[in-house]
Amino acid sequence: MATSGGTRLLGLALLCAFQVLALGEARAAPPAFDPAAAERLERRSAARQGRLLLPLPGTPDTQTLLTRLTASGITLGERMLIRVFKAESELEVWFQKDGGAFALFATYPICFWSGTLGPKLREGDRQAPEGFYTISEQQLHHGDRWRRSLDIGYPNVFDRVNGRNGSLILVHGGCDSIGCFAMTNAVNAELYELVSATLRRSATHVHVHVFPFRMSDANVTANATSQWKDFWSDLKQGYDSFERTHLPPHVSVCGKRYHIEDAIRGGRDAEGIELCEQDRDLIPDHLQTPDKSPGSEASKAPPPPPCSTALASCRRWVALRDRRANGNVVATHTRKNSKLR
Repeated sequence: MATSGGTRLLGLALLCAFQVLALGEARAAPPAFDPAAAERLERRSAARQGRLLLPLPGTPDTQTLLTRLTASGITLGERMLIRVFKAESELEVWFQKDGGAFALFATYPICFWSGTLGPKLREGDRQAPEGFYTISEQQLHHGDRWRRSLDIGYPNVFDRVNGRNGSLILVHGGCDSIGCFAMTNAVNAELYELVSATLRRSATHVHVHVFPFRMSDANVTANATSQWKDFWSDLKQGYDSFERTHLPPHVSVCGKRYHIEDAIRGGRDAEGIELCEQDRDLIPDHLQTPDKSPGSEASKAPPPPPCSTALASCRRWVALRDRRANGNVVATHTRKNSKLR
């Protein structure tokens, strides 16, 4: 009898423990609006099993890039901006036309991204980031796995001032990823060509805005209970600014938060993300990087290569030049390292 009573007490204790654990998990991770989660997981599964049908529905014809540019009145190499919407699994490319407002050129389906809605916090959390980033010529990635991919520049100054770490968050090919955005090989090749042409001909950087979802009032309201609602409110300011002006907004970080200022047509162009003086001492020592503010030595891009980066030999030349300039290896990121994202 005593044994039976002891067993019942043990069972009740275990039940209570599981209930407390479940309640804690529910409070720590409120639900988020992520309608495409099941679809992207199915795409990754299909790709792993060799049954993914390509191109994905809604993919522009990557065989007719120059024709599509001409039809849109866009010259290859014009200033461009990329917007990513995680919940919808979509990536937009916008180009500036005639030195004025930016116009939408193409919308591409994202085959796969990992994690959930919300920002990336640390190395190894397998989370795709959110925020405002820039790609410079040094971030045209030539690693051994993804030889022509785009490093979006995570962590930026906002991430670092908030103690977030990680590295090598890419827009790359394929349909599998740990923290990156996998676009399929054909789409990735087109994106690389567009970005590299812009960096060679008209700009020192390409803006990349990564949002959890299309930040309409309805979508923001649907996620009003999320732990990231304040962060997303700041991202929405950048989203709304571009929707109003069709110009990349000026982005700064102060008080550990993003601050947005509308760009004015004919005014100064938006550059990299600026960090206010009062926040400079808030970046932990292990996340300090050389000053890359506009005009600094670290921000100066190397001269364009004396060859076309469409050629493998030219890309090897660029990688060797960058290794020598930076004192480290920029072209030998291994598959093992990529799993830390």
